[in-house]
Amino acid sequence: MPVGEKIAAVFNVVILTVLSLSIILPFLNVLALSFNDGKDASLGGITFWPREFSLANYAEVFSNPDILSGLKITLFRTIVGTLLSVLLTAMAAYALKKKDLPGRNVFTLLIVFTMLFNGGLVPYYMVLKTLHLTNSIWVFIIPTLYSAWNIILIRTFFQSIDGSLEESAKIDGANDFQILFRLIMPLSLPVLSVICLFNAVMHWNDWFSGVFYVNKETLRPLQTILQQMLTSAEAMRKNLSMNLGAADPRLSVTGESMKMATVMVSVLPIACIYPFIQKYFVQGIMIGSVKG
Repeated sequence: MPVGEKIAAVFNVVILTVLSLSIILPFLNVLALSFNDGKDASLGGITFWPREFSLANYAEVFSNPDILSGLKITLFRTIVGTLLSVLLTAMAAYALKKKDLPGRNVFTLLIVFTMLFNGGLVPYYMVLKTLHLTNSIWVFIIPTLYSAWNIILIRTFFQSIDGSLEESAKIDGANDFQILFRLIMPLSLPVLSVICLFNAVMHWNDWFSGVFYVNKETLRPLQTILQQMLTSAEAMRKNLSMNLGAADPRLSVTGESMKMATVMVSVLPIACIYPFIQKYFVQGIMIGSVKG
C-alpha cells in the first residue's frame, strides 16, 4: 500500500474513533447517572460507573400509572404509523417515477412546494380540528403518513433500478402492484429501512403532538408523559429542597437524576432496534442482475 494511502487510512481511523467516543462516552455517563443515587450524583465526579448504585430513579419514572398507557399509545403509533407511512410513501414514489403518469410534473411540483412553505401551527391545528382528528389516536398517524422528502428519496432510488427488470415482469404478466411489492420493494430494502427508521424515531420521540392535539390523558404518548413528569418532578424537588432541606429521603431522587432516567427510557428501545437494521444502511442495491 502506498504511503499516502496508509496515512489516509490512519487519519480515517483516528477521526472515526474520536467521533465514536464523542457519542459513546456521553451515553455511558448518562447511563451511570441514571443508576446512581440522585443526592450523591448532585455532588459531581461521576463518569462512566455509578458511585452509589440505585434504582430509585427508574422506580420514580415507572411509578406513574400513566406510563403503561403511554407506552401502549407510543407502540401503536410507532408500529402502525411507520408501516403505513412506508407503504403509502413507496406507492406514491412508484407512481411518480412513471413517466407516463398524467399530471406527473404537477404532482411533483405540489409535493416539492410543501417543503418550501409551511402554513403555520394555528392553521395546521384548525385543519386537524376540522377533520375531527384532535383528541383521537389517529392525530399521531394520519398527518405523518407522507413526507415530501421521503417520497423524493424513494422515487430517486426506484429510478435507479434497471428498467429492464420491470419490463421483464410485465412481459410475464405482472401488474403494477405485483411489480411494486414483489420486485421493486424487495430490491429497495436499503432505502426503505432508512425511511422506516426515520419514521419510527420520529414517532417514538414525539412529545409535542401529545401536548397540543389531545386533551385526554389516556391518549398521551410516553414521551409526553415523561416530559410532564420531569417538569413536575423538578418543581417538586426544588420545593422540597427549600422547605424540608437535604435530609428528606425523597431527595435521593433529584430532578437531574430523574432526567437521566427518562433519557435512557426514551433512547434504549430505539438503540436496541438499530443494530438489527444497520446492515441495510451499507447494503447496496443489486447490480448486474440483468446483462446489457
